[in-house]
Amino acid sequence: MQIIKTHYHPEVHTLENKSIFTRLATRSIALQGSSILLLYTERYEDYSLPGGGLDLGEDKTEGMMRELREETGARDITNIKPFGAYEEYRPWHKPDYDIQHMISYCYTCEINSELGKSNLESYEVKNGMKAIWITIHEAIAHNTKTMATSDKKGMSIERETYLLKRIAEHLI
Repeated sequence: MQIIKTHYHPEVHTLENKSIFTRLATRSIALQGSSILLLYTERYEDYSLPGGGLDLGEDKTEGMMRELREETGARDITNIKPFGAYEEYRPWHKPDYDIQHMISYCYTCEINSELGKSNLESYEVKNGMKAIWITIHEAIAHNTKTMATSDKKGMSIERETYLLKRIAEHLI
């Protein structure tokens, strides 16, 4: 899958002499007209694509479908196609590594517009995460405002906003 962007977090000045942990993840792009299925996270005041880390040895599309079902309750996932990968280097705040190298494999798919019950992890519930259909332009505007004005923003909002803009440009 083609890398569509490589992003270096502002705190990552060099990769030289750094220990790097690589994490593989997937992101789902489910569209219906100009609406997109996203996760709103109250703690960070942002919208993000459903997705998350792959289990060791897990197939990328199987992992994408698992994460999409868990986080949104999505049903009838079909027509899965690669969109592109977003690569990022960001600080790793644990003692075993200096930097996290994350590659997010993004896939478009079709789903039933009616969502089933999600199965969020406890930290996702605690962070106020919920699945929502929203127009992509509203989500981009909201994330852009959050990046400019909120001290709550997380490290992933730049990735998510870039991807939303790219999706709007190429798929809407």
